[in-house]
Amino acid sequence: MRLSLIISLVVVWTLSGLIGHDPWKPDEAYSFGLVYHILQQGDWVVPTLANEPFMEKPPLYYLTAAAIAPLFSKILPLHDAARLTSGFYLAVVFLFLALTARELYGKGMGRYSVLMLIGCFGLLIRSHQLITDVALLAGFAVGLYGIALSLRRPYWAGFAVGTGAGMGFLAKGLIAPGLLGLIVLSLPVFSKHWRIPGYPQLMAIALLCALPWFGIWTTLLYLRSPDLFEEWFLFNNIGRFMGLTNLGPEAEPLFYFKTLVWYALPALPFATYSIWQQRAQPELKPNLLMPLIAFLVMFSVLSLASDARELYAMPLLLPLSLLATSAFQYELPRGFRLLRNTGWLLFGGLLVLLWIGWGALFTGYPDEIAHHLQNYQPNFVEEFRPVAMLLAMFGTVAWLRLSYARLPLAQHALLVWTGGITAVWLLIGTLWLPFLNAGNSYLPMIQQLQAALPKGYHCLNSQALGEPQRALLEYSAGIITYRVEPLTRQYHCDLLLLQTEVGAKTRPAGDWQEIWAGHRAGDKRELFKLFARVDVASRE
Repeated sequence: MRLSLIISLVVVWTLSGLIGHDPWKPDEAYSFGLVYHILQQGDWVVPTLANEPFMEKPPLYYLTAAAIAPLFSKILPLHDAARLTSGFYLAVVFLFLALTARELYGKGMGRYSVLMLIGCFGLLIRSHQLITDVALLAGFAVGLYGIALSLRRPYWAGFAVGTGAGMGFLAKGLIAPGLLGLIVLSLPVFSKHWRIPGYPQLMAIALLCALPWFGIWTTLLYLRSPDLFEEWFLFNNIGRFMGLTNLGPEAEPLFYFKTLVWYALPALPFATYSIWQQRAQPELKPNLLMPLIAFLVMFSVLSLASDARELYAMPLLLPLSLLATSAFQYELPRGFRLLRNTGWLLFGGLLVLLWIGWGALFTGYPDEIAHHLQNYQPNFVEEFRPVAMLLAMFGTVAWLRLSYARLPLAQHALLVWTGGITAVWLLIGTLWLPFLNAGNSYLPMIQQLQAALPKGYHCLNSQALGEPQRALLEYSAGIITYRVEPLTRQYHCDLLLLQTEVGAKTRPAGDWQEIWAGHRAGDKRELFKLFARVDVASRE
C-alpha cells in the first residue's frame, strides 16, 4: 500500500467529526470547562470547574488546549478550536506507534500499525472528543516506543520511556508511569534479551527524564493547597483505583475481556494469529514478546481496578495493534476472508442506511423513516450543505474503489475495514453531525433558561446539577452556579436550578416558587427546573 494512501486515510479519519459540534456531556463538557477557566483566569495549577476546584486529573491536556484554542479561535468556535488538541495528540500517537512498529518489525511496517489502530471501534469516538485520555494515549505511545528501542539504543530509550511516563502522569495521574514501569520491570523477568548491561541505566535515565513532569505541577499544587494535593493524590488516584471512593462505575466481572471482543476489532484476530504462529517456538521473539507483555500488564492492572469504563481500555489498543502488525510477516489463512467480507457487509450496510436516513431527513421520504427521525429530534430541520454532501459522497465512492483493489489478503482485509470505518465516520462527521448535535447540545436550553432569569438576581444555587451542565452554563451564558451540596463555603442565593428526571416530583427544601422548566430537545430523561425564593418571585 502506498504511503500517500495511508496518510490520506489517517488525515480524513482524524479530521472527521473533530469540529462542528458543541461540547457534549459528560466528558467533553466538563473538560472544556477546565480549559475555559485557564483561558479566562490564566490559572493552570488548580483545575477549576465553574468556580470550584476539580481535582480529578492533572492539567496537561487542558494546558495544551488553552495554548491551541486561541490560535484557531478567529476561524472556529472556541470549543472547536480547543478540540483540535485531540488531533494534535493523535498525531503524536500515530507517529510513535509507527516508529515502534518499524523498530520491532522493520521498515514499512509502521503504516500497518497505524491503519490497524484507526480501524478499531474503541478508538473512533473517544479519540475525537475533547478529553484528557487522548493525551494519556500519546504518553503511552511515546513510552512504548522507548521500550521497543531499549535493546538497540538503551539511553535514548530511557529518554522516551521517561518522557512518555511523564506525559501520561501529567495527563491522568499515576496510571501511565505505573503501567510503563511494570512493563519495563517485567521484560527482564520473562526474557533474557532484556538482561543487558545498559538496562539499569535505561531505568535511571527514564526516572530522571520523568522527574520534571512529576515534580513541577505537584510541587506548585502542594504549595498552593496541601488539602487539594491530598484530594488529587489520595482520593482521585489511590482511592479511586482501590475503590475507597464512589467515583466512576463499579467494575463488572471480566469487563475488559468482554469489551475487547468488539472494542479491538480488527486488531484482535490479527494479534491472535500472530501469537498462534509462534506457538511451537521454545521462546517468543522479542518483537512479539514486548507488545504481548505490555498488553498483559495493562490488561491485568486495569482489571484489578475497582471502577471500569470502556474509555479506560483505549491504551490496550496500542500493544494489540503492534501484535496485529506482526501478522503481516506471514501469509494469512483463507479464514481471514471472513474478516474482509464482514467489513464489506458491515460498513457497506451502514453507508446505505446512513444515506437513506439522510435522504429521509432532507426530503421527508421514506415517510416512516423521516417520521421516526423527526420524533427523535423534533426541532431539527435539515439544510442542504453542498460541500458536506460532496465530501460524504467522495468518501463513499473512494471506499468502494479501494475495496476492490488487488492486494494480498492481509492488506486487503485491513484496507476494507479501515477504509470502511473512515467512510462511515466521514459521512457522520459531515451530513449527520448537525442532527446529532441538535440532540446533544445544551445551548438552546441554556438560552431559554437565561431568558427566564429575573433581572437583578444576586446569585444562582444548584442542586443535583451535573458537572457538564455547570461547565456549559458558565461557557454559554456566563452563569456561575453555587452548589447547595456540602461545601466549605455556602452561598444562599435567591435562585436555585434543580436537575431531576422527567416525571419526578422533586422540589428543593424551603420557600421556593418554580418559575421555569426545560430540557434538551428530544431528551426524555433530564429535566431542569428554576426556582426563585418567594419574595423574589413576587417582585417579578
